[in-house]
Amino acid sequence: MGLINNSRRCNRPMAYETQPQDILSVAEMYAADQAAVAAGVSSLALMETAGAAISREIIKRWPRQLVAIFCGPGNNGGDGFVVARHLMQAGWPIKLALMGDVLALKGDAAFYAARWQDVGGTTESLDAQSIEALLLQRPLVVDAIFGAGLNRGLSGTAALAIQRVTDLELTCIAVDVPSGLHGDTGFILPDTNQPGKAGLAANCALTVTFFRLKPAHVLYPGRALCGEVVVADIGIPDAVLNVIKPRLVLNDPRLWSLPHPDWQSHKYTRGHAIVFGGAKMNGAGRLAGFAARRVGAGLLTYAIPGRALNTYGADQPGALLHGVDTSHDLDELLSDHRKNAILIGPGYGVGPATCSLVLRLLNTARAVVLDADALTSFSADPHLLFEAIKSRAAPTVLTPHEGEFARLFGVNGPKIERATAAATLSGAVVVLKGADTLIAAPDGRIAINTNGSPWLATGGSGDVLAGLVVGLLAQGMTAWHAANAAVWLHGAAGTKVGPGLIAEDLPSAVVEVIKNI
Repeated sequence: MGLINNSRRCNRPMAYETQPQDILSVAEMYAADQAAVAAGVSSLALMETAGAAISREIIKRWPRQLVAIFCGPGNNGGDGFVVARHLMQAGWPIKLALMGDVLALKGDAAFYAARWQDVGGTTESLDAQSIEALLLQRPLVVDAIFGAGLNRGLSGTAALAIQRVTDLELTCIAVDVPSGLHGDTGFILPDTNQPGKAGLAANCALTVTFFRLKPAHVLYPGRALCGEVVVADIGIPDAVLNVIKPRLVLNDPRLWSLPHPDWQSHKYTRGHAIVFGGAKMNGAGRLAGFAARRVGAGLLTYAIPGRALNTYGADQPGALLHGVDTSHDLDELLSDHRKNAILIGPGYGVGPATCSLVLRLLNTARAVVLDADALTSFSADPHLLFEAIKSRAAPTVLTPHEGEFARLFGVNGPKIERATAAATLSGAVVVLKGADTLIAAPDGRIAINTNGSPWLATGGSGDVLAGLVVGLLAQGMTAWHAANAAVWLHGAAGTKVGPGLIAEDLPSAVVEVIKNI
């Protein structure tokens, strides 16, 4: 790993190949610590290993220079004392400032504060005068003030320290999470002493956390403030996860396997997807269908108004076309049970007719993906949709963006809680789209996707995603695995294309991504 310039931010993406798959809540991380201690791992050893890991990551990335370490009164501060000792023993000049009195420290933090003193380290008080004197020397800064368990906004000297680091644009390294972030939501906590004022959190180039990721590392805005995230092994045995049973996972190719044809495969064994498209906004349905074919569906039929047949057939000669203008046309379409997966919503139109059609499609044994207009059409009576989904055994996936989600579910709160509630309410796998897309299953599982690209913020991108989901469902993937795989492939394709991306680029880019998995 090369050196990183001494700047505030490091935009290096998280490498899924090296990251642990489970994501632990703050409470689950505490439980992991306790389980490790109960299994015979010393809490002192955990703190020593954590501090040593942080110092190693700093030495890997920056040339030797002055480091200012800001320590809080708890275990995060204890980690800071260990970092200070290891860096000093490696020849780095260190200034350490503690929030509070060193004599008030307890437990492991008190032990390592004493060891810091034993090797000749000095401890200053974290106050306005020391903060200014230290930071004007433009050091690297280690934020060891508060960790993921913080439940109140920064105030007093802690807020002053982080504000000055930000003002001076100094490079900051966080212990566990940047101070000021809520570990379970990634939100910046507000200062309760100043109602209405925005909260404050450290803006870091590097965050070193332990054992497993936490939600704040992968959910915005926390993810943007963490910089590069390193998960350090500090000696907690993986076996503790058998007791904790985390419900949050990082979405990456270890979570699912894509279908691959063999020598016995033919177009019918690879699935036959149906995309219901509208006549006016026909580009949305065509993009979705193109994506379903590119991701491997053996056959695709566009179910469309008769007047749009020529439009849909003009640029995709490999797709089948079925005019659906009457109930007889629909019955004829659905009479072929080899057509095993359906998408409706992109460009279809909002209204009672869409509601009626969706309910008819849900009353089949096919996998169904509902997106865009198919979701918005139920805004006035979402429970009608939810009851229909819960009454079926076949897979159902909903793919709302934030606006569609709000209209359909009307639930507030942190993103993980909202996605969980939506999956429970609807009985479907819910893909809550965004920069940090969440995939939620009715059984409580949540996957967080981290490979999204800002270049995906373009018209038609969501239609391609819906098409990828239905194309994978047609090939027999479960709703959970199809949704996760589609979201990841979509993000990877967006990154591959990069600047200049338009939605039409994505299906072909997905092919290249699949080749390289």
